[in-house]
Amino acid sequence: MEFRPATEADWPLIWPFWHQIVAAADTYCYDPAMSSDDGRLLWFGTPPDQVWLVAAGETVLGSYRLGPNKAGPGAHIGSASYMVGEAARGRGIGRAMVLHSLDQARAAGYRGIQFNAVAASNEHAVRLYRELGFTTIGTVPGGFAHPRLGFVDLLIMYRPL
Repeated sequence: MEFRPATEADWPLIWPFWHQIVAAADTYCYDPAMSSDDGRLLWFGTPPDQVWLVAAGETVLGSYRLGPNKAGPGAHIGSASYMVGEAARGRGIGRAMVLHSLDQARAAGYRGIQFNAVAASNEHAVRLYRELGFTTIGTVPGGFAHPRLGFVDLLIMYRPL
């Protein structure tokens, strides 16, 4: 497994699994009908945002983004989002991405990582984040409209660095 910084030229490699995950509407608070161009703009953001690609040889396994959670006086706290392609799930790619992002966040000078909207129904992600030292610091009751489960809680999770 290899990590490398992604560029917008890599978007055609990211878009297929990114779109599949977003269109499912069961984990991310992104518009499931988002176009490829809008998705690219969202995922790559603006500096100092970083996007990473995870690959095994020529096969792209996933991607993550890391950047400040908020601007100005809140810019010392980072936030990150992770997406693993369906064919690569269950192989530790998500864990490897979170660990890599924590190293990158430290190197970028962030003092902590905050996830603003983790669907409580995303049990694999919640379990992984807790195993890696994140705690739930807040809950938005019924804050996520899950397509099959209805309204589920959104968790705000944090980990100091």
